[in-house]
Amino acid sequence: MELRRTNNLLVLPIFYGVEPSDVRNQTGSFTLALKNHKRNFSWEKILSWTRALTEAGNLNGWHITDGHEAKIINEIVNYISRRLDMTYLFVAQYPVGVEARVQAMMELLGSGSDCVRIVGILGMGGIGKTTNAKAVYNEIRRDFEGGTFLANVRENWGQHDGPGHLQQQLLTDVFLENKTQIRGLEWGIILLKERLRHRRILVVLDDVDKLEQLNALCGSRDWFCPGSRIIIAPRDENLLNVLKVDEVYLMGEMDLTESLELFSQHAFKEKRPKEDFAKLSRDVVTYSGGLPLALEVLGSYLFGRKIPQWKSTLEKLKRIPNDQVQQKLKISFEGLNDDKLKDIFLDISCFFIGMNINDVVEISNGCGFFAEIGITILMERCLITVDSKNKLRMHDLLRDMGREIVREKWPKEPEERSRLWWHEDVCDVLTKHMGTKSIEGLTLKLSRLNKENFRTEAFKKIKRLRLLQFHHVQLTGEYEYISKDLRWLCWHGFPLRSIPTDLYQQRLVSMDLRYSNLKLLWKHPVLLEGLKILNLSHCHFLTQTPDFLELPNLEKLILKDCPNLSAVHESIGCLNGLVLVNLRDCKCLGNLPRSIYKLKAVKTLILSGCSKIDRLEEDLEQMESLTTLIADNTGIKQMPFSIVKLKSILEYICMWASRIIM
Repeated sequence: MELRRTNNLLVLPIFYGVEPSDVRNQTGSFTLALKNHKRNFSWEKILSWTRALTEAGNLNGWHITDGHEAKIINEIVNYISRRLDMTYLFVAQYPVGVEARVQAMMELLGSGSDCVRIVGILGMGGIGKTTNAKAVYNEIRRDFEGGTFLANVRENWGQHDGPGHLQQQLLTDVFLENKTQIRGLEWGIILLKERLRHRRILVVLDDVDKLEQLNALCGSRDWFCPGSRIIIAPRDENLLNVLKVDEVYLMGEMDLTESLELFSQHAFKEKRPKEDFAKLSRDVVTYSGGLPLALEVLGSYLFGRKIPQWKSTLEKLKRIPNDQVQQKLKISFEGLNDDKLKDIFLDISCFFIGMNINDVVEISNGCGFFAEIGITILMERCLITVDSKNKLRMHDLLRDMGREIVREKWPKEPEERSRLWWHEDVCDVLTKHMGTKSIEGLTLKLSRLNKENFRTEAFKKIKRLRLLQFHHVQLTGEYEYISKDLRWLCWHGFPLRSIPTDLYQQRLVSMDLRYSNLKLLWKHPVLLEGLKILNLSHCHFLTQTPDFLELPNLEKLILKDCPNLSAVHESIGCLNGLVLVNLRDCKCLGNLPRSIYKLKAVKTLILSGCSKIDRLEEDLEQMESLTTLIADNTGIKQMPFSIVKLKSILEYICMWASRIIM
């Protein structure tokens, strides 16, 4: 037992004609034996024996009591043979943080359970799914009667007779023989289903991307013997849902400490960065965003290089991602099976990160992209996430991967790219009037102090522009040159007092003109049947809302912090699809028009800080979909009694105004 502790040796106890509990507790025949030994040996020696017996009694082994020695001996020989024959997989040169993730996986696998358990490993490309799966395989393979690690299933499936080779490898690895030959996919399925159910095995399927691969290699639980474990690392969460896995382990990014250690091991062959490189190392780690792939690749690339080369590399990474990282991440993008899905991903990576997911769905649907299913698929592929505030998020390196896909098609001709987001490129195209019909999306964010003007003629050839985002941009000239295909107009700091007639955008879905100089939306009303979202927040000169008859399909009206807004147009009652009304901090706004209470679809009504609103009408009960009413810091002294009739209401915040009476 001492060698077990000091040399990490494996001890397999055989309890022959004795109860393990007697060994563990030194009871039964052990009591008398130890008593006799006390006469001839020191107290320290006896104590070491009792400790060793207790330790041995707690180990898993074999208990022989019924005379079936031959059967038990055969079982022991097979067990030891499997352990001696086992080949350990290479996990990583520097397995930083692997142990903790393995332990988390072990809990999900439920060691000791006799049922078949299937566990998925999910995460973006380069996050370490394969590394983790290998480490788990090495840790528990010895506990099974057979095992296989099928690596690169996606890639191998596409090779000549790939499905057959994978099925053959599974059989060969588990049964350690090559006698049975697979004669076609269906034959392989029948054979696997028949043979696998007779042996407790461990199966790992790495980098799966199609349902047909799962159907061919682990069709269902009844293929397997009780006690078997199947681990699947897919590129698509939906595959795990179809297979009805028991648990899913979501691989997260490495924390700062782990990231710095892994990077340092590759960049310096030490656990910590060299003192002169400490800040630069942290900059690289921050850029890598906890992605092991990037930390390893960049660390190896920077190994042995001098400080100026490090700085140059960091500057380059701001514009052009590392090619090795790019190609690895790009696999997930190339796996998207239609162009509309790819367009949604590229739009998000270039323009929509941090936006409300529902707004992005509306805009993308307006572009004909079937966004509900599209965004769901992107989430299942771990290409995007949604945070607790319902905003779209994307790992920085996935964002850079998407943008590089756009850039690399026309590296020296930005005017030919489908999307423009880099400040210098956009300014160059607009200043030199180089725009083309290739450009579908464009963003330019300037400071409030910017004095530079661009001519509207610069947009004359940009005929297919769908997405336009400006911050404090000044345009001069006729607005008729701006594409009539716009679905999203986001122009913070719009400089004019009203929208000119020649900027009419019939196909617009979302108009976001926050922080603008608008006094009224337009002088001559225009019909915008497709407009779903109108955000005029922080427009400090705005005095009136538009006539809503011209916006019949509006769903979100956001007018936060419009201090000179004195009234809401009576026509708001005609907006049958309106679900959100946000009037927070409209301090000059008087009481709401009675027609607003006719809005049966409104779910959220926000009146916080509207100090001149002193009452809500009993008609409030007509707003049958209202779930959230926020009316703190208003002039309301008493809530209408009809609020108790609103069965839909889940949250109303009005107690903060202490004068309110219920």
